[in-house]
Amino acid sequence: MKKAVFIYSPEQLTYKFSDTHPFNHKRLHLTIDLLKNIGALQDEDIVPARIATDEEIALAHDLQYIEIVKKAGHGELTAQQGEPYGIGTEDTPIFKNMHEASALLVGGTLQAVDQVLQGKAQHALNLGGGLHHGFRGKASGFCIYNDSSVAIKYIQEKYGLRVLYVDTDAHHGDGVQWSFYDDPNVCTLSIHETGRYLFPGTGNITERGNGEGYGTSFNFPIDAFTEDESFLEIYEQSMREVFEFFKPDVVLTQNGADAHYFDPLTHLYGTMNIYKEIPKLAHKLAHEYCGGRWIAVGGGGYDIWRVVPRAWSHIWTEMTDQPAPTGPLPQQWLDKWQSESPVPLIPTWNDPHPLYDPIPRKAEIEEKNIRMLEKALHIIRTEKNRS
Repeated sequence: MKKAVFIYSPEQLTYKFSDTHPFNHKRLHLTIDLLKNIGALQDEDIVPARIATDEEIALAHDLQYIEIVKKAGHGELTAQQGEPYGIGTEDTPIFKNMHEASALLVGGTLQAVDQVLQGKAQHALNLGGGLHHGFRGKASGFCIYNDSSVAIKYIQEKYGLRVLYVDTDAHHGDGVQWSFYDDPNVCTLSIHETGRYLFPGTGNITERGNGEGYGTSFNFPIDAFTEDESFLEIYEQSMREVFEFFKPDVVLTQNGADAHYFDPLTHLYGTMNIYKEIPKLAHKLAHEYCGGRWIAVGGGGYDIWRVVPRAWSHIWTEMTDQPAPTGPLPQQWLDKWQSESPVPLIPTWNDPHPLYDPIPRKAEIEEKNIRMLEKALHIIRTEKNRS
């Protein structure tokens, strides 16, 4: 059995709305090139993505919606006709062959699932996935098909396992949460910037699940301007307690890289430190509770030059038990990409220090986040005290 496999096909880059759209999968190419430059990723580690079938996509999406996506991508649907389905909007414009490109991202995550659950690898990474805003019959927030929702349904139907879904994207993992809101065998954990100022506006601590699924939805909405220490305190405490409470058979982590200070769409003040630590704890707990079964996908991340390649590289080096990269980035990589980058590239694995001016409300933000954490975990702690 391999330690880990890296799911990738160059065709994943065809998931592209426009040259100016903030969602840009060129970040996949940048990340792979960086990993190869430091000798952390070999060709034999890469397993091609496959195209998900309509039947597989229909595990989490309406067949009528799938047909709408196909028509849109083949020029048979106007933006006005697509708008009720979230297609042809400013967030999710129509592009050529959008069904085929989206099905490949879903298939990449299903490939990752099968690699792990068929015992071919302990861990699998599909950075092209993580499109967590897609709904059953509607595109949303740059996401056409929700590969994580499809993958979780696929795991349930094919392997009959209990799944913990962990989402550290700065935006709430709404599409996945609502897909399993009443399912007691799927637990969702989302740490995100509060929806008070940020899309999609959901993810409150009171969203705990419904019916038999009550108590298996956990949200940790952190305040705008949250920094590393507070982010990691919420992450570590919530992860440890939710893993112990739910005891999953397999963990699927969504690794949006948009909680960084440089990200243009969010208001969090994370640095590269959180992206070193996030996969470390996920890896450790996957071995403690799931026999090592860990599937990871990408997600948000809109500073594709200075943040995403460095952040996502840490997932792969952690998965493969390689030392976390430190020091300068390879000069060859910097020379290759600087001419294309609209901003000066960060030449080191760590961020410059200080990265930003001190936050005047630091203590207040940290205290607010701790109070939120205690309320969000109250349901677990109450049950633990009873037993």
